[in-house]
Amino acid sequence: MTDKVFKKTSGNGQLTLYLGKRDYVDHVDSVDAVEGVLKIDPADLGDRKVWIQLACAFRYGREDLDVIGLSFRKDIWIQHIQLYPDAGHKPTLTEMHNTLLQKAGEQGHAFTFNIPTNLPCSVTLQPGPDDKGKACGVDFEVKAYLAKSADDPDEKIDKKDTCRLVIRKIQFAPDNTGSGQKAELCKSFMMSDKPVFLEASLDKEIYYHGDSIPVTLKIKNETNKVVKKIKVTVDQTTDVVLYSADKYTKNVLCEEFGETVEGNATFDKTLSITPLLANNKEKRGLALDGRLKDEDTNLASTTIIRSGMDKEILGILVSYKIKVNLMVSGGGDVTVELPLTLMHPKPKGKKTTLFSHHYIHGKFLRN
Repeated sequence: MTDKVFKKTSGNGQLTLYLGKRDYVDHVDSVDAVEGVLKIDPADLGDRKVWIQLACAFRYGREDLDVIGLSFRKDIWIQHIQLYPDAGHKPTLTEMHNTLLQKAGEQGHAFTFNIPTNLPCSVTLQPGPDDKGKACGVDFEVKAYLAKSADDPDEKIDKKDTCRLVIRKIQFAPDNTGSGQKAELCKSFMMSDKPVFLEASLDKEIYYHGDSIPVTLKIKNETNKVVKKIKVTVDQTTDVVLYSADKYTKNVLCEEFGETVEGNATFDKTLSITPLLANNKEKRGLALDGRLKDEDTNLASTTIIRSGMDKEILGILVSYKIKVNLMVSGGGDVTVELPLTLMHPKPKGKKTTLFSHHYIHGKFLRN
């Protein structure tokens, strides 16, 4: 079933964690189960037990802050399972389990975690060039460890008695999507009794990371002024809702087009833009899709939430908007904004049910 196995062994050699994948898909109404195997050498355990846990945490500071008594992470959700001595966790064995049990041998113990649908997807805030340690953001981690109890704050767990693997919770674009957004504005200027009309539209609702985005513009300039330049920008807004009301907006694309529209003339053209992380590598705090160690990633996908969902638990909400700005001679401009949804396409052959959803842009709702 799986060609690649992810494996991590504790420093003491007693625990080895096996996973068949590290990306788990949020289908909105359900999330892929985390199916794994832990190989346990029971020698020299003493009165300690073997635990496996899955935690979703929000990291909002550097690890070295913990030394001075400041917590650098907050657990959003956590679940513990006792695997040894046997405490009754008997998951239904799947093909994935059987493959991993063959790798682990006789000392392998299968486990399954079911991730709730209301948890956030993995998001990383891009560190600055001089930042050290783990990046801020939302992450998921599977950890095996030796301890007398699952979560006694007074019990010190030695690093050599643990092994861990970071996983990602991700979303794909739905199979069926709606039509694209449209925005329009009619603006008058001083010393002119006629307006400039601007309409901007997108040809579909969702775009995939790395794809060119065609923005269709219709301009009717009834003034005697000249539209000297057209500027198109894309902004990413990151709403950190877990611990504060912080909102950060960062520009991820800014392109100027030398198209002009003379007075009493019209303009109808499609301009293409492509927002990419490759052009924004130095921007500290930019939201990225959760990164696994040494793997490249991309700009964070737009957050999709189900109607009635508690936004507080989502940790970080990400949205995008396109701004089209006409620069008019003699001063003044005409600007419209369009919500933009960026996501990953679903891998071929994996169909999910169309769901009722709404994007976090406050302007529109689909049911």
